Amino acid sequence: MLSRVAENTYWMARYIERAENTARLIMVNTNLLLDLPKTGQLGWQPIVEILGIEEDYLEKFEDYEERNVLKYLISAADNRNSIINSLRLARENARTIRDIIPREAWECLNDLYHTARSTAQSGYYRKGRFDYLQKIILSTQTITGLLAGTMLHDMGYDFLKMGRNLERADMTTRIIDVRSADLLPEHEAMTPFESIQWMSVLKSLTGYQMYRRTIQERVSRPFVLKFLLKEKLFPRSFFHALLEVKRCLKHLKRNEDAISTLNELGKKVLRADQAILKQGELHSFIDELQMGLAELDTVISKTYFKQA
Repeated sequence: MLSRVAENTYWMARYIERAENTARLIMVNTNLLLDLPKTGQLGWQPIVEILGIEEDYLEKFEDYEERNVLKYLISAADNRNSIINSLRLARENARTIRDIIPREAWECLNDLYHTARSTAQSGYYRKGRFDYLQKIILSTQTITGLLAGTMLHDMGYDFLKMGRNLERADMTTRIIDVRSADLLPEHEAMTPFESIQWMSVLKSLTGYQMYRRTIQERVSRPFVLKFLLKEKLFPRSFFHALLEVKRCLKHLKRNEDAISTLNELGKKVLRADQAILKQGELHSFIDELQMGLAELDTVISKTYFKQA
């Protein structure tokens, strides 16, 4: 397989997953705004910080007013990671590899991009936001299903799965970080609502029912962290995503450096005791995981995409 084709397949999957997970992240905060009392001043600034776009955002806007943030996250042309731009980049990568992906998947992605762009304004306001975000999430999952069910499970599909799972692992840590970044001020009056926050995190990853089946404990910080970071059987847990990347790497040649980097990252997760990590410690730990993912992406890119 040409390195160009492998790279385009890898990044198509990453951008599709990024669009879906940005929609999920917005929904986390929106649901918390609806579920928590008005005395809890939950804002949008931490969402911008978690996505690492604060500096660019502040060049365009003076404050973190809800509509400005939503416009920037959903459709801003100058935000490379906005939902619309992620779908556009996924579409561009898919267009160059149309001979190796199913036609139905291409058509679905193309339709989603045009629909999401033409109806973006409905996502700015609470009245239409749920339907808009749900459309993004369900459509990207449909594309993922089409690719899984109709694409040859060859080397190209391995690169696709690696891209999707690395992006998924990264965003799972960022969604966890919504809580660890103190979106809700931690004072005594808010303590009864802590479980609502963690339940919202689970639901944002469609993991609430699977959490109940697996953990069989009330929703609380240590159990949710254990489930989302260490659970081997839940598709959106950090460790499961690493295992999927490793399975793909084992099918490829020259995989030693990438597997070694991945193994170190996996050990870091399994050895950590999230149950006793305080908010600040958890935030630092999440940063370490994200840097580990970035290093793994660099190794994969140098090994398979940057050939002379």
